Amino acid sequence: MLLNRIESIGRGIKDLQRFRDIVLVFLRYGYTDIAEALNLPGTLGIPSKRLREEQERFQDLESPERLRLAFEELGPTFVKLGQILSTRPDFVPEEFIKELTKLQYGASTLPYEEVIEVIETELRAPVSKFFKSVNRRPLGAASIAQVHKARLKDGRVVVLKVQRPGIDEVVQVDLEIMAYLASLIEDHLEGWKLHAPVRVVEEFAKVMRQELDFRQEAGHIDRFAWQFESDEQVFVPKVHREASTSRVLTMDFVGGSKFSELVQQEAVDDGEALASRLTDLMMRQVFSHGFFHADPHPGNIHLLDDGRVCFLDYGMMGFLDERSREAFVDLVRAIGTRNERTVTSALLRMTDRGGESAKPGLEGEIADFMHQHLFRPLGQLDAGLMFSQLLSITTKYELRVAPSYFVMLKSLSLTESIVKKFHPEHDVIGQAKPILREIRLRRMHPGRLTETFLEFGLEVGDLLREFPTEVRRVMNILKHGDAKVTFKHDGLEPAVQAWDRVSNRLSFAIVLAALIIGSSLIIHAEIPPTWQGVPVIGLVGFLLAALMGFTLLIAIIRHGRM
Repeated sequence: MLLNRIESIGRGIKDLQRFRDIVLVFLRYGYTDIAEALNLPGTLGIPSKRLREEQERFQDLESPERLRLAFEELGPTFVKLGQILSTRPDFVPEEFIKELTKLQYGASTLPYEEVIEVIETELRAPVSKFFKSVNRRPLGAASIAQVHKARLKDGRVVVLKVQRPGIDEVVQVDLEIMAYLASLIEDHLEGWKLHAPVRVVEEFAKVMRQELDFRQEAGHIDRFAWQFESDEQVFVPKVHREASTSRVLTMDFVGGSKFSELVQQEAVDDGEALASRLTDLMMRQVFSHGFFHADPHPGNIHLLDDGRVCFLDYGMMGFLDERSREAFVDLVRAIGTRNERTVTSALLRMTDRGGESAKPGLEGEIADFMHQHLFRPLGQLDAGLMFSQLLSITTKYELRVAPSYFVMLKSLSLTESIVKKFHPEHDVIGQAKPILREIRLRRMHPGRLTETFLEFGLEVGDLLREFPTEVRRVMNILKHGDAKVTFKHDGLEPAVQAWDRVSNRLSFAIVLAALIIGSSLIIHAEIPPTWQGVPVIGLVGFLLAALMGFTLLIAIIRHGRM
């Protein structure tokens, strides 16, 4: 019990130190106004002169660049958060999105001995039991894990993905601090409650915990392999479960060429065919299966020597259920009609207010959006950017779109950017039409209609069965006088905070006045002990009153309100 308490105290000190470091970084990069709005410490013990000197170094940089630099300095958790925020135009302005897409984290290389120690600890056996050899030189080092080439006992070449020691504790502390800061932002910054920063951090925490558990990634690989088991154009590396744990992942080595290497070449053999194949693979992932690679950048896709395509890094995957896929297909079809009313209706079905009518101005804004994007040559059409901007319009009208849509758009946008490098005139939307048509026809299949009507009938039956019980329950509540009416009014938080600040200052001033009057009476009555004829207690009272008055004056000046 004592050891647990000591460990808890130690953890609390570490958390406070990390919290101090995080706040200090944001202060250094000039976000003092936000720190004051959130009632965070002003200097955290750092001399004001030194802090001002630090801020002057970055004052010429724009706010988006300062935020990117702050995230990079704060480490892997914040870099990953920034990368995810770069996919959320509903949450982050466009100029910040462009900057956050540049986020990089220069991870140092782990010593070979530490890598071996992690492997043996996780597998609970010497490395030689599973592997004939493990290359000392890593293939790559990232913020969460390091990758080494190895050879199994039977001679097969594999890749070892080994998690960095202690990274899970670092991420957990950062997530707790992020959740706390998000709650402060939601409570104290006007207009941010709509964006639900606490919910965004919760979604991010879920993603990070999945990435830290390599068993989740192994499951993703197995499902991806199942989706494409009959497709001879796709290669999915096999996971070797006997040599894998939550912190060590062993899978087949993948050779060939990275797409990042191919796009740098002056010419690729039959770039149009390669662009068409990659587009088809991504469209089938998203619309046919609803389970897709969420980070298909050129470094994560390989072209094997036999022509097969292989996706790597399955830590971050996207999920889109059937109804969500159908709703997006309806939006694409509506855009094809170039009718703003149809597009508005389809867009509303993708939000949390799907059954409501359009808000004033929304239809006009969508018409303006369509005028900007839909009347230009196909080669100049950026489908990913177009759909991201369309969904970001919903934020202006206080409509929420599920995060899974933005993950999907990021994947499609990354795929489109690769495709355009191989074949600039490739019609991504045109190639998607057969798959989208198939989804629409599937909805009209007799078997699907029968299933839908059966589900509807079962729900109606359940409702009719439960209706008498629910009516009886409501009548009993009314009969016993247990009914309650709750009124909730949003928007009073600023007024409440202002009133709290006024009452606190008023109480402070009353105490200050009482202290001055009491000290004056003590000095006038010449109550001992005295110092050079002046009562000491009264003198101390005056000094304390002066200090309190000076503190109150500084607080008023700092907030800019006399």
